Amino acid sequence: MGVDAELRQRLRRLSADERDDEFPGGEEGATGWDGAETLLARVAWSRLAEPGDGIAGAMLAALGPRVALQLLIDDVSARGMRERVRAAGEDIAARVLAEARDRWLPRLDRAATLDDIDRALAGGLSVVIPEGAGWPSQLNDLGAHAPIALWLRGDPAILQAHSLAVVGARAASGYGTHVAAEIVDGVCRAGAPIVSGAAYGIDAVAHRTALAASAPTVAVLAGGADRAYPAAHDSLIGRIAREGTVCAEMVPGSAPTKWRFRQRNRIIAALSGATLVVEAGVRSGTLNTAGHAAELGRMLGAVPGPVTSAASAGCHRLIREYGASLVTNAEEACELIGLDDRLAVLADGERVEPDGARTPPLHERVLDALPLRGGRDAAEVARRSGLSIAETRGALAELDVLGRVEQREPSAAGEAVWALRR
Repeated sequence: MGVDAELRQRLRRLSADERDDEFPGGEEGATGWDGAETLLARVAWSRLAEPGDGIAGAMLAALGPRVALQLLIDDVSARGMRERVRAAGEDIAARVLAEARDRWLPRLDRAATLDDIDRALAGGLSVVIPEGAGWPSQLNDLGAHAPIALWLRGDPAILQAHSLAVVGARAASGYGTHVAAEIVDGVCRAGAPIVSGAAYGIDAVAHRTALAASAPTVAVLAGGADRAYPAAHDSLIGRIAREGTVCAEMVPGSAPTKWRFRQRNRIIAALSGATLVVEAGVRSGTLNTAGHAAELGRMLGAVPGPVTSAASAGCHRLIREYGASLVTNAEEACELIGLDDRLAVLADGERVEPDGARTPPLHERVLDALPLRGGRDAAEVARRSGLSIAETRGALAELDVLGRVEQREPSAAGEAVWALRR
């Protein structure tokens, strides 16, 4: 696919890398590769190959995205492809390449690729690719199954930070909700971003708690980065895009499918220094994420629950059979990613307890500082309760997921206003 001056400028706007030498004017630039053509090739491959396509990954690793794409454009046979791949030091059977070629060719469409670029630009998306400076190198641990590119809404720099993945049941119990909020708040105060999948339940608790703590969070979607799923989380995903990062490996507009959800989980695990499972049944899809983390050699943690609870049976299995670390609080979660020395020890009275326990002291003080009518911003609540702003924001996040408080329209100063939920 050729790149004229107008398309080069569109690609430059699309790239999350802003360095001039990424898009040289000539055939080769200071980086030794033509950024525009390489980016265009990877954008095209994002449409051609489904997530986790190891044959596409091996082809691109051996030949580079531009040469690999040109072989398809030139309608080179599977046997011819194999000869080129073998010459580059990789060996893929001709039969396997023939099957892959039959999958890719029906999607080879220059007009559709250009539409993907225009849709991304219209939606405020950018792209990072392995050849660029903004690529999160930890994804390379996936080998041939690494994403071909990542489409983003938000700050790409967050993807390179040492983060914790927090995943769990969609139908989260009150216990799981409490513990997830407590742990995530502590991890955020230690400075680690939170990665999750924007699903119902534990995912949503993790994202909302991070946002309430003014901490970065990353949502990895199974469809396009411009397509909120679930639709009910459109507002949440939009806020993550503004204050954190929303990313996906599928081209804009792509629908999430069951297959893509399973493949999405490998990105959550690979982006993060460790994965924490807060609540999961024995058949939970969350265990798929845990499996990817274990295969990648990432630290794996699980929060225990009541031994009689089917909702925690998957967590217990991870601890008993797969060597997951038993995690009960934020300090232990921080140990998974090596940040335990940066987290101040929490007072015993600040623990969030399961349903039925009395309201923790921090919650009581924050609730007492809110008026019966109207609302106050976090700074005013902190002043009235005598708590630090970090403690106040953490408690408000926990009370939010518990349904005790809610956010109202921002104040004139743009600060979030909190009120008692009636």
